[in-house]
Amino acid sequence: MNAITENWVAIGSIDDIPLRGARTLVIEETKIAVFRTADEEFFALEDACPHKEGPLSQGIVHGNCVTCPLHNWVISLQSGEAVGADEGNTRRFALKRDHKILLIDMADLDGRSQ
Repeated sequence: MNAITENWVAIGSIDDIPLRGARTLVIEETKIAVFRTADEEFFALEDACPHKEGPLSQGIVHGNCVTCPLHNWVISLQSGEAVGADEGNTRRFALKRDHKILLIDMADLDGRSQ
């Protein structure tokens, strides 16, 4: 599904993303990880840890954070910022829900809103 409404593009159903897990997609050559927390919140980050570009989609989701599987950096799903003593950030993308469908803001992909 790829229906465009203004800047928003449907990227799939919330049912496609496991609880406390992630799925990836590629849009305009950008690999994006879409996360689902235990509280049924959804977040999208570029699938690259700011430390050594580890695949965040393969990390452990806990609370509103994900721990990178390579070197255990903890990244906030809300801001994309490293948590604790580590410094750095990964790109974040706006999501919204339309019932069971997730949509991503294409403006975030081309830099119009960041």
